[in-house]
Amino acid sequence: MPIAYLRHLTARERTRQANSHLAGFLAFIAGAINAGGFLAVRQYTSHMTGVLSSLADNIAVGALPLLFGGIAALSAFIIGAGCSAVLIHWARRRHLYSEYALPLVLEAGLLICFGMIGGVIAEHQWLYTPMTVSLLCFVMGLQNAMITKISKAEIRTTHVTGMITDIGIELGKLCYWNRAIPDGELPPVRSDRGHLTLLVSLVSLFFLGGIVGALGFKHVGYISTLPLAAMLIALASVPMMDDTLPHLRRIWRG
Repeated sequence: MPIAYLRHLTARERTRQANSHLAGFLAFIAGAINAGGFLAVRQYTSHMTGVLSSLADNIAVGALPLLFGGIAALSAFIIGAGCSAVLIHWARRRHLYSEYALPLVLEAGLLICFGMIGGVIAEHQWLYTPMTVSLLCFVMGLQNAMITKISKAEIRTTHVTGMITDIGIELGKLCYWNRAIPDGELPPVRSDRGHLTLLVSLVSLFFLGGIVGALGFKHVGYISTLPLAAMLIALASVPMMDDTLPHLRRIWRG
């Protein structure tokens, strides 16, 4: 990808187009992690609706081990979101170009670790499942918080319930028949077709990422996370270099 395009994707100054394109990449990655993670531990980790419902179920039936696992998953997602906020604000206070790239680099590093050691810890099932679920929930919280802050809460990438709901709303407005209203009391109902296109694109990319992630884990195992990590590093690389190169030049000259 061209350097100018990569710089635009994760720049401090945001545009609607940059937000949409970055969200597309992240939705694909989230879908891949979610589907691949399910094959690994039989649990989806990109959204907390099911986790919260399972907590209620486990309390009702007294399944304490599963209850503690659900609490760990929920806590990991929250901590991941909080970590993303800390990284962004830390970089913003220092006027770094990479304020939105730092969470992506951390996410990439965690996926690399999982890809390299996942097969080893899988031999210890008592540790593998809770550790994997917590790691993937942390990653999903990290990513979702980053795109939420970038888009001012307009875009989510790790779960699609809200996006599909919004698609239904926009389709309803698109199909609405605007009859003449006496005295023009109310404005006509209009669908935001640009927003509808974005939503459909993100849901489609999440689904496509799910297929790729599931096939990757099925055929090559844990190392299927490495291409996803490489994509994240590529997205974050230019702002990171913009911050690093001036320091390297000063060291070289000094």
